[in-house]
Amino acid sequence: MSHAPLLVTDRAGLAAALAARPGRRAVVMTMGALHAGHLALVERARKVADVVVVTIFVNPLQFGAGEDLDRYPRDLEGDLERLASVGADVVFAPTPDVIYPDGDPAVRVSAGPFGEVLEGASRPGHLDGVLTVVLKLMHLTAPDVALYGRKDAQQLAAITRMVRDLDVPVEVLGVETVREPDGLAMSSRNAYLSATERERALVLSQALRAGAGAASGGADAVRAATRAVLADAESRWADVVVDYAALVDPATFADVPAGWRGEAVLALAVRVGATRLIDNTTIELEAE
Repeated sequence: MSHAPLLVTDRAGLAAALAARPGRRAVVMTMGALHAGHLALVERARKVADVVVVTIFVNPLQFGAGEDLDRYPRDLEGDLERLASVGADVVFAPTPDVIYPDGDPAVRVSAGPFGEVLEGASRPGHLDGVLTVVLKLMHLTAPDVALYGRKDAQQLAAITRMVRDLDVPVEVLGVETVREPDGLAMSSRNAYLSATERERALVLSQALRAGAGAASGGADAVRAATRAVLADAESRWADVVVDYAALVDPATFADVPAGWRGEAVLALAVRVGATRLIDNTTIELEAE
């Protein structure tokens, strides 16, 4: 039976809510505008913990100049209704002054090598901002387990490494990407797409399928198959622009060599119109 989660917006309210709810605690960190992918995280959290906390915070530190901080979709009322349907217990929805009471923090978490490739290279400072707020929210919510979607694979890898390197006593659990029936990965930014752009955005999942289908030929075959699909889309549609297509080590996000055997992540970032979309899949590679 669904129940409305308790909404808290400040640190004292959060501390009181957590103190009143003992047991194994899970946290799902979001920026709101929740969709089925977020709800899948909460449903999984419900299975692995006694208390489920969802944070809703559009973090200014992870947006660069000219990005979509101001227009990022926000729907707290709708989010609370959705979270009631999947059994969230507490929703922490602070304003920036609650998370950053002294303004922009003078000390931040560095993403290190993760911040120099793919998302880190395309969005300088983005992963530093993500890791900084994630660490703060881990301290504030004190979870036993934190769940993140695999659609943001580089973010998940960076968080996993941060937790290990900085001895944060939290289990990090990745949850599979949720897709629309036609293959498009669910994302809050999909709301920006026009009907035509929505159709063209399918090139991401099509390219991933092509790459995965070439896995028996090794890393270079995967790259070639993926890039062929993307190049065709770019040649047909001026509003489709590839940012990157990379085949990387899932632990470090460094490019894998031609003879790589085992798991690799095929990661894409593509701009469709004014909207930048990311997607990925994990591939088991055989040597060429």
